[in-house]
Amino acid sequence: MEHLKPFTSSDLKSLLNKRSKESKFGEHISILSDYSNIYEQLINLDVNYVIFGIKEDVGVFANYGHTGTSRAWDAVIKSLLNMQSNAYTHPKKVLILGHLEFDTYQSKINELDPHIKKDITKARKLVSKIDQSVAFLVSQIVSAGKIPIIIGGGHNNAFGAIKGTALALKKPINAVNFDAHHDFRAEEGRHSGNGFSYAFAEGFLKQYFVFGLHENYTSEKIFNTLKKIKEVAFTTFESIAIRKEVKFKAELQRALDHMSTTKFGLEIDCDAIQDIPSSAMTPSGFSVNQTRQFVHYFGSQEHVGYLHICEAAPTVMNETQVGKLISHLITDFIRAHETV
Repeated sequence: MEHLKPFTSSDLKSLLNKRSKESKFGEHISILSDYSNIYEQLINLDVNYVIFGIKEDVGVFANYGHTGTSRAWDAVIKSLLNMQSNAYTHPKKVLILGHLEFDTYQSKINELDPHIKKDITKARKLVSKIDQSVAFLVSQIVSAGKIPIIIGGGHNNAFGAIKGTALALKKPINAVNFDAHHDFRAEEGRHSGNGFSYAFAEGFLKQYFVFGLHENYTSEKIFNTLKKIKEVAFTTFESIAIRKEVKFKAELQRALDHMSTTKFGLEIDCDAIQDIPSSAMTPSGFSVNQTRQFVHYFGSQEHVGYLHICEAAPTVMNETQVGKLISHLITDFIRAHETV
């Protein structure tokens, strides 16, 4: 398919650092030999998880954000492949598919000015095209009975993940979003801040829970809007971590109850994690360990449909840190779901 850059054996060889008397994660994963029909290939493979990256900053740019999210996939794949293979990491259940690459779109936004309304409109049209690629690939994976693990890019890609899953299942799904922001903004053209509102309006998203909303960066109008929509619920970071009005574990359960017993997507926005390089990096947020607990909790649920980790924006100086963090989250998710 267009925009998909397959992960090949030569890619694996170039990234894998073998060590004597050790067995690395990347030595035991699967890759496809034929990409002409991804669905047919996947349906016949004994894997449970299909990991792919998204290399784009377009959605973040279209939301007036700080770019850099296109670099996350490269940081993660290096780290993930070189983790240990053992009884806890389950690499034989994993297929690395490759990544979606949007070089032409990336080049176009480099020529655009975010202060010019027409340029923002152009960027938002490009996001809609990215939506199509993400939704199609996710639908192929879910239709084959596998769980997509989607890494990189902006939170605009939640729309494609939700739509692709819903199309494959032929019914709307739910979503729980670990995020400092609601991403339920107006339908003003696609960008990283309205993936969930678009998915809801178009009938692909049914129940939606935002976990860890930051009170200082959510308008009164949005709070009122979210409270009026019965399908939407939220908890704030301050109520959990600062005022301690509610307990972290209790809010996990409340979010799960809101999901009911319907298939749901698990969304992790790195903006919610304290001091992690992201498009909207925060000095006050959930810890890495709390994030891992969140992923473990929802990963262990029978009805989880996919894992999407987005908005990380590593630089050369911190790409190893970001790569290790997201690799931890990926293996936490797999480990938790393998116990279901």
